[in-house]
Amino acid sequence: MRAVLTLLTLAACLSAADYQLILRNARVIDGSGNPWFRADIAVNDGKIAAIGRLAGKTAGRDIDARNRVVAPGFIDVHTHVETGVDKVPRGDNYLLDGVTTIVTGNCGGSRVELDEWFRQLDELKLGLNLSTLIGHNSVRAKVMGTANRKATPEEIAQMQLIVETAMKQGAVGFSTGLIYIPGTYSDTAEVVALAKAASKYGGVYASHMRDEGEHVLDAISEAVQVGREAGMPVQISHFKIDNKRLWGGSAKSIDLVERYRREGVDVVVDQYPYDHSSTNLGITLPSWALADGREAILERLRSAETRARIKTEMLARLSQLGHSDYSYATVGSFEQDRTIEGKNISEINRARGREATPANEAETVLDIIEAGMPSMVYHSMGMEDVERILRYPNTAIASDGGIREFGVGVPHPRSYGTNAKVLAEFVRTRKTITLEDAIRRMTSLPARTFGFNDRGLIREGMAADLVVFDPGRVEDKATYQQPHQYTEGFDYVLVNGVLMIDDGKLTEARGGRVLRRNPQ
Repeated sequence: MRAVLTLLTLAACLSAADYQLILRNARVIDGSGNPWFRADIAVNDGKIAAIGRLAGKTAGRDIDARNRVVAPGFIDVHTHVETGVDKVPRGDNYLLDGVTTIVTGNCGGSRVELDEWFRQLDELKLGLNLSTLIGHNSVRAKVMGTANRKATPEEIAQMQLIVETAMKQGAVGFSTGLIYIPGTYSDTAEVVALAKAASKYGGVYASHMRDEGEHVLDAISEAVQVGREAGMPVQISHFKIDNKRLWGGSAKSIDLVERYRREGVDVVVDQYPYDHSSTNLGITLPSWALADGREAILERLRSAETRARIKTEMLARLSQLGHSDYSYATVGSFEQDRTIEGKNISEINRARGREATPANEAETVLDIIEAGMPSMVYHSMGMEDVERILRYPNTAIASDGGIREFGVGVPHPRSYGTNAKVLAEFVRTRKTITLEDAIRRMTSLPARTFGFNDRGLIREGMAADLVVFDPGRVEDKATYQQPHQYTEGFDYVLVNGVLMIDDGKLTEARGGRVLRRNPQ
């Protein structure tokens, strides 16, 4: 009898708990936009196993989520992590801002050999889930370099094959950056032809449009035309009005997007909640001056006649954008000269002993470009437009940031605090949108656009990508002057059921994986 009892006791000890983890007493915001509800959430094997009253159930780890919100992990569909993920594969800055899934390869720039890259990422062991688009600029550069001309039919066929191969390897869609070289040299027909190669496999068309200011309505129409002709959903990247003379014009651009939706086009937008943008210094030059590689650029800058022409067009563009000087442009990261990071062009110009004139500042820009190509932060948008675009129901929240090495450079704060800024400033303080709607913009809206059918909602059987936070305490800390500051207030973050943030602190675990789109 005693032996039987011993065996029974041993069996009871060896038997597993009901679940691996339970979040108890949670205020659940499920990502759908519906009102919150009270429930426990159980996790097993990377999935949400149960939702409801689980008082009689046991778990290997119990977390009391009383007075906290539990939401789906945030999905950031506009990132640029190709150069950062290998240095910080855990993705610290994103995890601490509640992000569990990212989409990279935006603005036309991506890795091209995806199978090889995905193998490298698997070996690195990611902290986040990662998907990628295949980028037009990268594909065009592989076939044509940075030539300033239209593609031949043979070149288009080569580019289509690269796009199709990337889609077969798991890309989630096709991206363009039509203000950047070499994509800016393409016509709409080329973009449509390559988009069709992605559309065959269920891809999304994500576009940094050809213009985000004076010709923004034409640019929206071009993006929609690509989606229509290629038969694919359209995601307009970092929706904005970037021309100071036209601040307030977002009412017209939103109305146009809505008009196309009423006509049956699946077009949505994303946005980062800041009035500063970030990209390279090259956008201040006319695009023709950037063609054909680094040596060709330097040759143009060494020619007095061509340099003068470039400066003339730069100053005309400066005036067209509504700026009286280049003080709106601040150096973010510049390996060739760290001393100018965090300083605007006007400040750098004065430090070099030049009179504060737009012409001299343009000359300073060209001097810097002769040394290299820094990343920049530009005060290019107005808060009226930022807030209006955020109120538009079909706007997803996306950082347009990257995985950051802590303390390196003076990057845009959006890489650290995008989601917390929305929750702290635009939900809690300004009350621009509700908490439930903010969560929807960060979860189910981007998930439905990019086909992440097992993420973005809290439902039984879906991936256990979850965030736990106090909505009264979550706070973005990163600023333009001091961007290397992690968000505070996300107490727990689970990626595929693995605790990546535990009681506010990063763990050494690796819950992330590459998410490949299944070809249709």
